Amino acid sequence: MNTYQNCGENFHAHQEPRMPDTTTAVSGALVKYFGLHVSAGALAAALGFLVLWPRSIQEGFARLFITIVASSIFGPMLVVHIHSARPELFESAQAVAQMYNLDPALGLLFVASPLLVIAGLPAWWLIGAVLRFFERDGDSWLGSLAQWLKRKLES
Repeated sequence: MNTYQNCGENFHAHQEPRMPDTTTAVSGALVKYFGLHVSAGALAAALGFLVLWPRSIQEGFARLFITIVASSIFGPMLVVHIHSARPELFESAQAVAQMYNLDPALGLLFVASPLLVIAGLPAWWLIGAVLRFFERDGDSWLGSLAQWLKRKLES
């Protein structure tokens, strides 16, 4: 039987090096960035569900969506404010992460994650109060204006 010893080597030696797929890297970075914000907002909404259950499915979805958006917008602002006011919190969180042989950047999440959740909770309560106000005072001028806007948006 006749075998070719260098057949596989020559074939692989002449191939161009393959570039990494940038779409996968970008989508992974987006999932990592937005996943933290969405999960923090969802946790804030879950805490809101534990305290005050919405009256309808529409109210629940409105509260959930607004809570996630508020957590994504106001959460980083709150983290920056706390970091500028109390940087020792973040330094101690990094020290705790190093103490457990974790990445020091993970220690920042020890402080930042609760702040992202806290930033979403007021939106839960405000949306609930506004929706219940319009439900209760539907015949007032403000309720009439809201009903008119609702009809305009639906048509």
